[in-house]
Amino acid sequence: MAEFGYAGEILKVDLSDGNTTKLSTADYADRFLGGRGIAAKLYWDMVPPETKAFDPENCLICTSGPVAGFSGLAGCRWQICGKSPAGEPEAFSYANLGGKWGSALKYAGYDGLVVQGKSEKPVYLFIHDDTVEIRNASLLWGESSFNVSDSLSAELGQGVSVLTIGPAAENLVPFATMLADEGASGSGGLGAVMGSKMLKAVVVAGNKRPKAADPERLQQLVQQLADRVKQMKKVPNLPAPGVVPGITRSEFCYGCGIGCYRQSYIGEKGRRFKFFCQATDVYKEPATKYFGEWNEVQLLAVRLCDRYGLDTAVMQPMIEWLIACYREGLLRDEDTGLPLSKVGSPEFIEALTQKITFREGFGDILARGVIEAAESVGEKAQELISESVATRANETKDYDPRLILAHALLYATEPRRPINQLHEINMYMLLWLITARGEKDAFFTSEDFRNGAAKFWGSAIVADFSTYEGKALAAKKIQDRTYVKESLILCDLRWPIIWAYHPGNHIGDPTLESQVFSAITGKEVDEAGLNKIGERIFNLQRAILLRQGWGGRKGDRLLDYLHQKPLREGELFFNLDCLAPGKDGEVISRKGAVVDREEFEKMKSEYYELRGWDVDSGLQTRAKLKELQLEDVARNLEKRGLLK
Repeated sequence: MAEFGYAGEILKVDLSDGNTTKLSTADYADRFLGGRGIAAKLYWDMVPPETKAFDPENCLICTSGPVAGFSGLAGCRWQICGKSPAGEPEAFSYANLGGKWGSALKYAGYDGLVVQGKSEKPVYLFIHDDTVEIRNASLLWGESSFNVSDSLSAELGQGVSVLTIGPAAENLVPFATMLADEGASGSGGLGAVMGSKMLKAVVVAGNKRPKAADPERLQQLVQQLADRVKQMKKVPNLPAPGVVPGITRSEFCYGCGIGCYRQSYIGEKGRRFKFFCQATDVYKEPATKYFGEWNEVQLLAVRLCDRYGLDTAVMQPMIEWLIACYREGLLRDEDTGLPLSKVGSPEFIEALTQKITFREGFGDILARGVIEAAESVGEKAQELISESVATRANETKDYDPRLILAHALLYATEPRRPINQLHEINMYMLLWLITARGEKDAFFTSEDFRNGAAKFWGSAIVADFSTYEGKALAAKKIQDRTYVKESLILCDLRWPIIWAYHPGNHIGDPTLESQVFSAITGKEVDEAGLNKIGERIFNLQRAILLRQGWGGRKGDRLLDYLHQKPLREGELFFNLDCLAPGKDGEVISRKGAVVDREEFEKMKSEYYELRGWDVDSGLQTRAKLKELQLEDVARNLEKRGLLK
């Protein structure tokens, strides 16, 4: 039976034998909300820790949250989780997607979909209301994600929502993506997991709509959010990634109602393509240098990545690394079969994406990621990854921990780039930089930064970037709140609403998430109560990682260069001068900074203590897991010698 905000059931499909079963959402929602939380619990219950990413026993888990299906909240996000091949070691990981698909799954009657097993031949799933079909996809295998989406929509009707993979996932490229409606791209290597199961697509449709416990209260919150965002949009000077006058236009995600800087454009065959956020940078700098100005090859690069199913957050640093290797004489055209001498041209990006997708020649080496490719080239090539790569999953640098010290813990404790956590402090940083540079219409002061830090991250000292003090508590608070956001699920670009543009009041409201949740579900939970659930979900993910061999304190690490190579001027795309607020709001520069190893270990110890974990090992404790109602998890870890 459906509860307010939920469809009421989770569908499980075993592709090995074709069996389908249904689970009650109510068995999971109270402790884990939805989204990442429910996905992590399903994974914990169903996937043995020794399972490899491409084993049939691995699960591909798609989940929405209680906010999905309600408009005006920027809440129609959804998650895909499973064991990913993208990092070292392989680990449970996640992707966050927009578009309609997550809501459409709920409209079909399901809060989640679990796919286990492996088909003997290519198939796709068609889920419509109470009917679940496993259909032959042999004619679709090898086709691009765009062609598959068009074919299935034409065959099944425009009302369906399609999630599909391209050839890169079929060929098990570890950083392959999947693509859904509106260009929603799922990264983190989970496209390759979908390909390993011979699952080409999942098509969903339905007419069941979720109901809110208190529709009037919910509508009042929708209006309040709309008013806040209307004020925030008046702020000048904030970057608008992907805006190309005369070519792109603003586009709301499905069910958003709030809007952001998302851009799209009409391209080949009249199809609408996205051009937004990090993806716009995948080939931007090389193409601009090659042509001497902005050009449409930048649009082509994003299209190619989505067509084949390649993660732009991995492709961007790979291209930067290839340029560096060519510059240093380590790689040549004849060594690689790539026109490295023509980087920035359409010929190069077309050749690169094709060779990686089909794992041809040097493309097969690149398909393993930059870190492994660098090992095959040599020591100098390994040194060059510091110019572009930030994570063990080969992803691009964002919001460097040498600049923002709290980010060191966020990077170290996650299996992939935790962009949804990195945005919090950096949003204040972007606003503060406008003021620090003396730009017109600046409004966000160092005092605002300190006041906001105290409200959202536990201490005003978080706004002093010259010290490690307070950063462990900030990291914990950011993670707990983010795991709520990733479980409800709310859009990262709009939530949490940590700033405002009202005279005399520039600090946001951390209680809005709990108000929305209470209005939808009828379960009255305040900010602290909701963040406690986030802490529970984060600890469940921690337990999953430990059980898979993460290594506790030893596993919580950064790439070595972040401790060794000083931050350079011009290295950070959003802050070329490396400016930051120091003591009492003084403008300082972090140029030349590293993450000091000794201070980092001290910060980890403080973080473990705040988390209630064992400080020496970084393992969880029985007392903390009991407090979080995770006694079943504690018992399992104890049997494996992973509990203190």
